[in-house]
Amino acid sequence: MREPSGVDPSTVEPVADRFRPNPIPNPAPVADRCYNNDRFPPAPHPQAGTGRRPVLHSHASVPAPDRRDLHPPSLRRLDHVWIKNPVYFLTACVAHRAPILATPTAHEILRDEWSSATTRHGWQIGRYVVMPDHVHFFACPLPASKPLPVFLHAWKQWTAKRILSALGRPAPLWQPRTFDHVLRQRESYAEKWTYVQQNPVRAGLALTAEGWPYAGHIHFDLPPAM
Repeated sequence: MREPSGVDPSTVEPVADRFRPNPIPNPAPVADRCYNNDRFPPAPHPQAGTGRRPVLHSHASVPAPDRRDLHPPSLRRLDHVWIKNPVYFLTACVAHRAPILATPTAHEILRDEWSSATTRHGWQIGRYVVMPDHVHFFACPLPASKPLPVFLHAWKQWTAKRILSALGRPAPLWQPRTFDHVLRQRESYAEKWTYVQQNPVRAGLALTAEGWPYAGHIHFDLPPAM
């Protein structure tokens, strides 16, 4: 076949080279990609590289990860902490912080309900301080005690009924939340008590902690061996 006149054959691009596809850039390595949770990057699909079309699954069919897998092995033991004879430091506050608790009537009702906590709920009450708008106290469960939320709910319910009735005030008496903290050592009990015992002095309600009439203890002064 004759070449077209006036055209240099060496300058003509082969037909196959004219339609060569552009090279596809390599995807970024898995380690360089961003995920919503970089601790758990998605695993490669089991059908990847087989040439078969992957099967799509709904999110509802994917099982939730085991909660234990979210913690390093060295921290899993903290999921369950067992303390012999735990002592709880509890704080309950009056609704709207109304200063109505530091009265002989309210104090007597609080002491009476704490005294019956052992027979009613299986809880012993240690030291306490009643302030005008909140109360601090220590509590320790007996072997057959009711759960702490059950005890606190009943204690709030009965103290509220009696105190509101005696003072002629409308409900509610207590804020919904009760602040609780479990003590791990006897020293923590002493430190907490030293702090809360001085609350009346810091608030200018008494010259000394011993001079505040709305403080004391019910079933124990010092907690059992912790």
